[in-house]
Amino acid sequence: MDAIIKPFVRAHASDLSDSVRAAPAPAVPRPSREEAEAAVRTLIAYAGDDPNREGLVETPKRVVRAFEEIFGGYRECPLEVLGRTFTEIGGYQEPVLVRNIAFHSHCEHHMMPFFGKAHLAYMPVTEVVGLSKLARLVEVYARRLQTQEHLTSQIARAIDEILKPRGVAVMLEAEHMCMSVRGIQKPGTSTITTHFTGVFRDDPAAQARFLALVREPQR
Repeated sequence: MDAIIKPFVRAHASDLSDSVRAAPAPAVPRPSREEAEAAVRTLIAYAGDDPNREGLVETPKRVVRAFEEIFGGYRECPLEVLGRTFTEIGGYQEPVLVRNIAFHSHCEHHMMPFFGKAHLAYMPVTEVVGLSKLARLVEVYARRLQTQEHLTSQIARAIDEILKPRGVAVMLEAEHMCMSVRGIQKPGTSTITTHFTGVFRDDPAAQARFLALVREPQR
């Protein structure tokens, strides 16, 4: 028998946090493409180069197109990513873990990239979500200006509020270019952040099991 698929119900969206139920509304009116390209030309000139030089004349257009891609998370809704679930799980009650999800984001302090891997787990009650949707959720929040700490908690909150599992565990490991190529300039340094809810927060054995599974060598 095929798994039963339950579409999300928007009537329940009012019970969710703002960052979970909808894509963020722009804080200020969005500039036009022409204004964005002019801003890039200003930055090129500020760096000391000529924005009208042959190699740079098309750069503003390329940068604006790149921004639309790498910051596409501002136009995506976490509820729509996780809202379709499978309820025929045969009474499964153990952790669902997806590890080594590659991601890249941009530091909101210097607008420089940070990148690494995310490891997510949750303890289902009566339903599960497609595994690719967990990776997609990471992308939604990562493709915004972020801190790693906030990114970690946002991912955990979305899983917790939408799926309502018995617990959620999230670990992010990343290298920050604002630390590797500027400032202290220490390449190869990694930052690890975690966020636990429910049984993963309250039961040390469940938390230890998650950490052991994340670190277990791949066969």
